[in-house]
Amino acid sequence: MFQHSDITRNACMLHGPLAYHGYDWWWHSFTAQDPDTGEDKAFFIEFFLCNPALAEDVPVLGQDPVNRKAGKRPSYLMVKAGTWGHDARQMHRFFAWKDVTVDWGVPYSVRADNCLATETLLQGSVSVTPEEVLAHPEWMCEAGSMAWDLKVDKQLAFNVGYGASKPLRDVEAFAMYWHAEGMKTAYAGTVTLDGKVYTVSPEKSFGYADKNWGRDFTSPWVWLSSSCLTSERTGKLLTNSAFDIGGGRPKIYFVPLDRRLLGVFYYEGQEYDFNFSKLHLGVTSTFSFEDRPDLAVWHVRQENIHAVMETEVFCRKEDMLLIHYEAPDGTRKHNRLWNGGNGWGTVRLYEKKGGVTEPVDVVHATHIGCEYGEYTEP
Repeated sequence: MFQHSDITRNACMLHGPLAYHGYDWWWHSFTAQDPDTGEDKAFFIEFFLCNPALAEDVPVLGQDPVNRKAGKRPSYLMVKAGTWGHDARQMHRFFAWKDVTVDWGVPYSVRADNCLATETLLQGSVSVTPEEVLAHPEWMCEAGSMAWDLKVDKQLAFNVGYGASKPLRDVEAFAMYWHAEGMKTAYAGTVTLDGKVYTVSPEKSFGYADKNWGRDFTSPWVWLSSSCLTSERTGKLLTNSAFDIGGGRPKIYFVPLDRRLLGVFYYEGQEYDFNFSKLHLGVTSTFSFEDRPDLAVWHVRQENIHAVMETEVFCRKEDMLLIHYEAPDGTRKHNRLWNGGNGWGTVRLYEKKGGVTEPVDVVHATHIGCEYGEYTEP
């Protein structure tokens, strides 16, 4: 079963070799509403930790020319916050490790000044001026201010299984690990963007929470997920459902595997599992990405011995951003990593019965979190 909570996988993983050459992040995305108009507004918040064993008295930014010349690798907590839509942007706040408190046990917590991330709470603020953006390209962000005070209720999990288990974590088998403790998450509270307060309610947040950690990223990089789903068969909202697709080209012991994805659909209590690491399921997957002038388009087909899932997602480029990260070695290989939270599309589910593939449902999805990128030169 993939719908299996395991908060031990949400613990901070930056110990041993990863303390010197590793990252760990907790990602949260959700939808809020304008209290005056009722209009939806999508947001994201991330706590990104990097190379604690290389800590100095100030945040060590890998894109700083002085640090690059000195051969220094990044070391900091980066709090990333932002929004999608016509004003899509990301804002970064950096902390030196001496100013960060991490609970290395279970449940996890990360705190720095007024910024806090736990299994059940998200609090904090980020503010960057246009002048700071121009003066500090090493911050890799845009201008704006955002504050948040949120309760987090993780309702459905995507546990990838043995691939992120303790034995494989201990030997650092993979370059990049993934655990989605909250592929369906309800958020409640407020977000303030540039002075305007938005309301976040559990039933309309259509939220998501996961984490990645490791020594490097993946290329290509694919992520698609939503819990705002409507059945074409019944015409009703699926209130106990979510799908989640991620991966690209995983590396095991520095050797890249063929292009492949992890994917699941929790459909009103029924599990459809397309996890390539579960060999007994005989999973195959194909995917493509269209970088159109105005649209980003994903096509994914996943199949196992029991079922087929075909996913097509669209997102307007004007609603998206090119999201920025630097790897633990200080390089920026992802320079066109498209990231959005306003995607829409369809998921077609089929089951195999007696040698015949029969349709289960066509599911219409909105509020889709979506991402795609391949390594490029700056």
